[in-house]
Parts: sequence; C-alpha cells; structure tokens
Amino acid sequence: MKTKLSLILLTVFLLAACGPKAAPTPSGTLPPISQPPVTAATPTPPAPLSGNVDVSIAGFAFSPDALTVKVGTTVKWTNQDAAGHTVTADDNSWGSGNLEQGASFSFTFSQAGTFAYHCGVHPSMKATITVVP
Repeated sequence: MKTKLSLILLTVFLLAACGPKAAPTPSGTLPPISQPPVTAATPTPPAPLSGNVDVSIAGFAFSPDALTVKVGTTVKWTNQDAAGHTVTADDNSWGSGNLEQGASFSFTFSQAGTFAYHCGVHPSMKATITVVP
C-alpha cells in the first residue's frame, strides 16, 4: 500500500514538473505607467447675452427657458402658438398681458438678479432670466 501511495505522489510530482512554465521576465524593464482617470470637463457656461435677445413662445413653452443676459438687455418674446399666452414675472412686477399669435412683448432688464416668469394662462409654462452686471 505504501508503494502505491509513493507511486501516485511520484506521478503527480512528475506531471507538475512537466507542465507549462511562465515566461521569464526580462530584466531591466520598467513596470507599466498608470494613467490618471479621464474625467469629463465641466462645461463653460455661455457668455451673458446683451443688446436685444429674442425668446419664442411655441409648443406651449418658452424657448430658451433659461437665459443669462447683461443689465440693460432687452428681451423680446413672440407668441408663435395659435393659443394666447402671457409673459408674467412670478412676482408680478412686469407682464405682457395676453399675447395672441404673432404678437410680441419686450422688457428691458435694468438691474441684476434672477427673474422667474410664467404664462398666466398656462401655469406649467415657466422660465428664468438671470441678469448680471
């Protein structure tokens, strides 16, 4: 019995010795260089607009629905929908009244701040204008 066990161990040892060998590592090589992770760049916000800026009212939405403008900029809204709309500051400090299709309303922003507005007829229509110095 001892002979059988010895024979089995010898066979296992010989088979292990005959198996594939790992490739030798060349001397004098440098380890791989790790690269820093690639991250997405933070988008640069667009420069504030100035002068005269147009906003369309179409598809029951203000487009664009967010603007950044400089103090003194005049924004003009034009209703392109068949339905009537308003342009009304959330604090009711300014507003257009009802605008039928093709009608426009303009407002000049004379002070810095963020101004939220909406359509008085369709309260789900909302937008903001940020005014910077």
